[in-house]
Amino acid sequence: MSAAGAGAAAAGAAPAVTAVTVRVPAKVNAGLAVGAARPDGFHDLANVFLAVSLYDEVTATPADTLTVTCSGPDADQVPLDRTNLAARAAELLAARHGLDPAVHLHIAKNIPVAGGMAGGSADGAGALLACDLLWGLGSSPAELLEICAELGSDVPFSLVGGAALGTGRGEQLAPLESGIFHWVFAVADGGLSTPAVFREFDRLAAAAGTEIPAPLAAPDLLAALAAGDPDALAATLLNDLQAAALSLRPELARTLDAGLDAGALAALVSGSGPTTAFLVRDPESAAKVAGALTASGTCRATSVATSPAPGATRH
Repeated sequence: MSAAGAGAAAAGAAPAVTAVTVRVPAKVNAGLAVGAARPDGFHDLANVFLAVSLYDEVTATPADTLTVTCSGPDADQVPLDRTNLAARAAELLAARHGLDPAVHLHIAKNIPVAGGMAGGSADGAGALLACDLLWGLGSSPAELLEICAELGSDVPFSLVGGAALGTGRGEQLAPLESGIFHWVFAVADGGLSTPAVFREFDRLAAAAGTEIPAPLAAPDLLAALAAGDPDALAATLLNDLQAAALSLRPELARTLDAGLDAGALAALVSGSGPTTAFLVRDPESAAKVAGALTASGTCRATSVATSPAPGATRH
């Protein structure tokens, strides 16, 4: 969690608080190494997370019962029932403290929905911190991270932000050093189901008859990240799920090519996709690549962002 978020959570909030808004970032995976399927159905990962300056905001206000509303791009695709991670976060936190989760959660979306940038996970982390502050619970960062891990593999990183290596199924985090990097994201039409992409990963591996090695974070990638060297990072970006995402959505290859043709240093599918990510050298390059991607007709929208960004923070 960012210093502001962690400090606020530790201090607790006064009972008179009537609304709390938390801003929470999207993520990009600079390195995503995927191991074989485990008996529990998950995969071991070596996941180099970078939080990027593209945010959702979650506002918690008192209510008679737990309700969720949403506004922003693709808001109609966001579930407003108890399957929403924001609602589940409120329920888990309330249950731990013997409370009724009587809260209205409003999500102002800016992170692509089902886009491989952990938008749903971000909303879960944002709702968790917002409810903790609204209810004056004063939970420690460790307690909040424990609940995040119950919610999903990417939720702990959404709470902490910055740069981190996620192992296990991604929920075990170790902070990483990172310089500042510039990115362009191209939003595709429609989403991709993360479980479907992992199933395709398994299918492709079985069809190839190759043994999947244990996932490891590449030392060259970590060194490039710490040095803030965009050329070195471009040479080491990795996403083991990219082939599976392209198998399910072959048209994404055209988007990747369009960004590279426009001068991006590197291009990859963001997480399980279908959002594609382009590493660029500087803000001027970002504007050029974003404009070219928009003009190419291979994506629905573009966003420019930097990494690393702070995690869930009261706004």
